[in-house]
Amino acid sequence: MFTGIIEEIGTLRHMAKQGQAMVLTIGAKRILDDVKLGDSISVNGVCLTVVSFDESAFTVDVMPETYRRTNLSRLSTGAPVNLERAMPANGRFGGHIVQGHVDTTGVITGRTPEENAVVFRVEPRDTGILKYIIPHGSITIDGISLTVVEATENSFTVSIIPHTLSETVLQYKKQGDEVNLEGDVLGKYMERLMTYRGGSGSAVSPKAKLTEAFLAENGFI
Repeated sequence: MFTGIIEEIGTLRHMAKQGQAMVLTIGAKRILDDVKLGDSISVNGVCLTVVSFDESAFTVDVMPETYRRTNLSRLSTGAPVNLERAMPANGRFGGHIVQGHVDTTGVITGRTPEENAVVFRVEPRDTGILKYIIPHGSITIDGISLTVVEATENSFTVSIIPHTLSETVLQYKKQGDEVNLEGDVLGKYMERLMTYRGGSGSAVSPKAKLTEAFLAENGFI
C-alpha cells in the first residue's frame, strides 16, 4: 500500500520488451536506501516488485495486464518517473489509500495557470472510473495523491501547488500527454457491497446482502 506522496523522480534507464511483457531498469537515489529484493515500489502509480538492484538503480518485471492498462509501455529511455516506497506500518498517512493498481489511463486536455497553482484537466480513457471521482475527493494521477476540484460527465480537474509540481513528473506534462489513474478504493468497495447479489454456488444469504433498502432501514442513510 502507498499514500501517493512521491519520494523522488527516477529515470528510466533501460526497457526490454518481449511481446506484452517488459523488464524496466530505473535509476534512483533516495528510495534505494533500504531496498530489498521483493520490495514493492510505485512507479508512476504502478505497484511493481524489485527483482534486482544496485547502488544506483533497480529492476522490475511488468506483466501483460500492466502493459495494457498503464502508460509504462509508452515511456522511452530517459523518461522521468514518480517513485514511492510502500508505506511502513508506523509511517504517516500523508495522502490517501493508494494500492498501486491502475484502473485506466487518461489524457491531459488542459493545463491552465491560476495564481500560484496549475489546473490540469484530465479525460479518462475508460469513463467508468468517473463514478469514483467526486469534487474534493481523492484521485491518484501517476502515483500522486491529489484532490479533485471539479468532476463532469467525461473529465475532472485537479489544482497543483508549486511544491507538488516541482517534486513530481507533472512538471513535464503537457496537453495530450497520458497519465495513469487510480480511483479511490473506498468507493470501489462500497459499490461492490451495494451491488453484489451472489453467484452460482454462493454462500451469501439473501438476507445478508447489503442493499440501499437495508442501509436506510437501519439508519445508515
